[in-house]
Amino acid sequence: MSRIGKKPVQLPSEVTVELKDGVVTVTGPKGSLAQKLPPDISVVVENSVANVTIERESKRARAFQGLARSLLANMVTGVSTGISKGLEIIGIGYRAEIDGRVLVLNLGYSHPVRYQLPEGITAEIEKNTLITIRGIDKRLIGQVAAEIRRVRGAEPYKGKGIRYVGEQIKRKAGKSGK
Repeated sequence: MSRIGKKPVQLPSEVTVELKDGVVTVTGPKGSLAQKLPPDISVVVENSVANVTIERESKRARAFQGLARSLLANMVTGVSTGISKGLEIIGIGYRAEIDGRVLVLNLGYSHPVRYQLPEGITAEIEKNTLITIRGIDKRLIGQVAAEIRRVRGAEPYKGKGIRYVGEQIKRKAGKSGK
């Protein structure tokens, strides 16, 4: 039994949810998102509350109920307020800048790394070392943040590289064993 799946999703007044042919569409002031629901799962909307229900009882349907509810809640949050994820760059001479829709990263390589931002994603740079990725699709924001972090992940000896804001890097002792 899914405790998360049974929780109702509160809908702000400006957000609408529609279910058609197994695809749920959420529309709000920031945009519109669509997601195909797992089989035997449906969404019932009444009085600005959306409930994820199981059409036919099965172990597989119960397993997917919580997933469908989380996807719906993320879509509602995205189209109403937007979602953001922060990355910080640690290291002397490491910096980032925006050139149109391209994120230019100077991370100690012999060349700057250019990352093309996908449609629907925006990036902001603060103090040359803080990158904030914004958009309405939580999955796409997480994917973009992971791809940017992969360019130069934080290393365990000095902690240099790109990390998520608030991420703790487990540090190792160096060769001298201090």
